[in-house]
Amino acid sequence: MSWTVWAEEIPARTVLDMPVDLRRKTTNFLRALAIEAGGAIDLDRQPPGDAMDDLEVRYSLEIPGEPVIIEYMIMRDAKEIRVPVLVWFH
Repeated sequence: MSWTVWAEEIPARTVLDMPVDLRRKTTNFLRALAIEAGGAIDLDRQPPGDAMDDLEVRYSLEIPGEPVIIEYMIMRDAKEIRVPVLVWFH
């Protein structure tokens, strides 16, 4: 089973409110994040971003060159990257 990404309602609405180009970049970044973070976890490596807790469940990172910060959670059993917080500075 491969890793997936899932955004909660408010982050999903935030992405939908973005200009088309930024929306596309953010969506592609989130897809790539699922692949990269999931692959790192599968190999017992550190996923991308800064750990926000001691349990190594919640991480934060920004989309390079874009005004977007993402907080994501690693749901190991479901092989899912969950996005509860997405901040767009506009």
